[in-house]
Parts: sequence; structure tokens; C-alpha cells
Amino acid sequence: MTAVRDVTGRLATWLRRLMPDGDRQAALMTELAAFRDDDRPVTAELCARVEAAAWRVSRHVALIFEPDGTGAPDTEARQWPRQDPAAVRARAGSVSQARRLPDGTALIRVDGLDEAGLAAPYVDAAFTLARGARRLVLDLRANGGGDPATVALIAGWLLGDEAVRLSEVVDRDGRRQWWTADRPPGSALTLDTTVLVGPGTFSSGEALAYHLRARDRVLVVGEATPGAADHVLPVRLAPTVLAHVPRAYVVDAVTGTNWEGTGVVPHRVVPVDQALDAALSGSFPG
Repeated sequence: MTAVRDVTGRLATWLRRLMPDGDRQAALMTELAAFRDDDRPVTAELCARVEAAAWRVSRHVALIFEPDGTGAPDTEARQWPRQDPAAVRARAGSVSQARRLPDGTALIRVDGLDEAGLAAPYVDAAFTLARGARRLVLDLRANGGGDPATVALIAGWLLGDEAVRLSEVVDRDGRRQWWTADRPPGSALTLDTTVLVGPGTFSSGEALAYHLRARDRVLVVGEATPGAADHVLPVRLAPTVLAHVPRAYVVDAVTGTNWEGTGVVPHRVVPVDQALDAALSGSFPG
């Protein structure tokens, strides 16, 4: 039998191994300490309670209960598996929509951020379609995140021809900067752009909206995003529990901070299911 205290104790150990030292790591330890004497067998409900406590510090912490799991707890850190190129091609790099509307609006919907090397042909094709449009609506309402390099790829279409520093990712080994790439002169899009966000916009999906908003490049419409700004790794804490453990955090190059806990706050708050219609009509409440 695996008890809640076993799971939270192992999670605390992994946080000390993976997460940068500092106030946020200490705050997570404080939240987990509330479960140190909890000897109840771990269940989906109790995993959710631990998650809820951890979310006060990191919205990216996840405890996934797998009742039929049999794998041994991890002793070494593992990475996310590489994506299946055929699967990425089958979903067109998560570009689920790219079209021109009758009024000249280019509408692009990106539902995830697949590995940049696989997603680039589809992303570039979609944004090429937007060249010459009257305006652009970029729909990220179902974007659950993914590769930071794809964030930079998309941002590069909208932030100008010269390379732009987007962020630093801080982990125990130091800092890694993320930049857009230099583009051929005149190739970046300059048209008015609206970005749609909501509760389904998560992690690196939030990063894309946040970086564009911080540079006053877009109008953000919809509902606030969940506010998950950490990078995480998958770690098995018990046969029945797989965790997402924070290993790094993001610092935007303009704001000096990130969207953790607050989410990306829209310029125009609209129910998420009405955001597209509102953006197209230009009619917002309030």
C-alpha cells in the first residue's frame, strides 16, 4: 500500500533535486508538509487534494492517479518522450484551422505546440496564408502548450524581422535564453492581430500569448488562462502515481516576471465560447 505521505515525501525529494532553490521551492515544501503524517492509501481524490495545495505555488504540478499502474518509482530523472513524426504530420503540427474569412480576416487556430522541427512546415504555411490579410485572429483557446521553440517560431512571424529576445528559462544549471530568429527583410507580419485565450490555454500556450501581450503587439480577448509558467518533467512517485514536477521557471525579457498564478489577463474579457465572435465583430462588453 502506498500512503499519501509516501507520495508527498517522494515529491518533496524530487523538488529538491529538480527545482531551483529559492522561495518558491520552500513554499512548495511547506504545502507538502501538511501531508507528512497522512497514512491514508493514495487515491485520485487525495492526489487532487495534494495538487490543489501545490497549485498555490505552481499551477503546473500534477499528480496523475493510475489505479492499474505497476511501475516502480523513478530513481533517475527522465525526459519527455520524443514526438511521433507521423502523428504530428497527421494533425498538421496542431494547426487545426487556417483560412481567410469573407471580410479578409485571416483565422489561424493552433491547438498545441508540437516540436518545432516537425511543426514548422504547417505553422509557416498557416502564417503565409495571413500575408495580405486585413487582420489576423490567432486562436489559442485550446492550446495546451508544448515546445518553447515553437513559441519562438510563431512569435517571430509577429514581432518583426530582427531577432527578439523572448525569455529566459531558469533551472538548477543556469539560464537559457529564447529568441525569435532573424527573418528576411519584410517577411514578418505587421497586420493587426487578436489572440484568443481561455482556461484551455496552458503552459507554453500561455507563454506565446504572454510574450506577444507584453510587447504590445496583440489584443488579447477571452478569459484569463490558468497561470502555469513552470517547465516540468514526468516522474513516477509510486506504481499508481505519475507526477509532473517543476524543474525550471520562465522570466519574460520585457516584464521581468511571468504569468504564474495570475494567467494571461485579456485586454477584453469575454466568455471563452464567445471570444471569436466578439473579436470578429469588435463588440465587447463593458
